[in-house]
Amino acid sequence: MKSDSQGHKEVRQVFGVLFIAISIAIGAATVLSEIAFVNKEPFYYYAIISILSFGITFGIIFGKSRKLMSSIRDRMKHSVKWSTGVKALNGICWAGPFAAIAAFPSLYQYLILLGIGLGNFSTYLLMKRYSGLDNREQMIVGLISLTAVPIAVEINTTLFIARQDIAIMLSRILISLAYGMGGIYGITTK
Repeated sequence: MKSDSQGHKEVRQVFGVLFIAISIAIGAATVLSEIAFVNKEPFYYYAIISILSFGITFGIIFGKSRKLMSSIRDRMKHSVKWSTGVKALNGICWAGPFAAIAAFPSLYQYLILLGIGLGNFSTYLLMKRYSGLDNREQMIVGLISLTAVPIAVEINTTLFIARQDIAIMLSRILISLAYGMGGIYGITTK
């Protein structure tokens, strides 16, 4: 029988793999989307690129292991026990910045970073407080994403003011790096 710390370590490693898969998929989609943009490909190419980038990455990484999916589901079940108010707060942290894109489309790339940062960091804090879990890999993704917002704003407003495609690509690369760093932490931490 596994101890709680050994079980938590395994779940942390599974989430590390999940975060690395997200990082790879975002990175691949970002590069391929920029190539499509430069070549003036039709708009629907972006959807195909995203679906294939995530589908292939997740298919390769998770296709052979039901244990990985089971571990992810088990960890996510902890939030089901939260009160309605706590769930609403976490939902606002995740969805609020994404919903704000409709009102502020020119801030799209920053709002995505903000949503991923707030969502992951709030989930980390709430899991720690209400479920007793210390999911530091999720904290890392959140903090890196939040830190990346002012960095992206500064770079985009000083270097790429005329190239919106580069600004969006930079934000996606920062998201990919955030998930990659969280994933590496999850896999390598004992």
